[in-house]
Amino acid sequence: MNEQADAAASLQGIARIEAKARGRSGWYAGYLWLFAGWQLVLVPTVLLWHGPAGATVGALANAVVVVGLSLFATRQPVVPRGHVRTHLGVIGAWAVAYVLALVLGLVVFPDSIPFAAVAALVCSLPAAVAARREVRAV
Repeated sequence: MNEQADAAASLQGIARIEAKARGRSGWYAGYLWLFAGWQLVLVPTVLLWHGPAGATVGALANAVVVVGLSLFATRQPVVPRGHVRTHLGVIGAWAVAYVLALVLGLVVFPDSIPFAAVAALVCSLPAAVAARREVRAV
């Protein structure tokens, strides 16, 4: 009977540690919401602001946001379980949506404000869906 009590105590300790870690891993949802919101600015900027000035401003702003989010992520003490798989899935889905948005927006729908708006929403979806899932998991 002592072995069962020890096993139960160990499982309770593990559950307590996991609950504390999960509570501190909510930062990833905020990270994803920021990334999703950034798409609502980035995609229309890239699709509608042509020329060297638009390319420079878009690239520099994107670099600042990506570096900022990356620095934020590396300073977090807790990484959620399955983080790498989730993050790679989000970034992969975003990359596909972003490339399609650029190709269609620059070739088929040049200077189309409605297309740029829809493309921005579509590009923000992978991060927004993952953020919502993260919020529900915490």
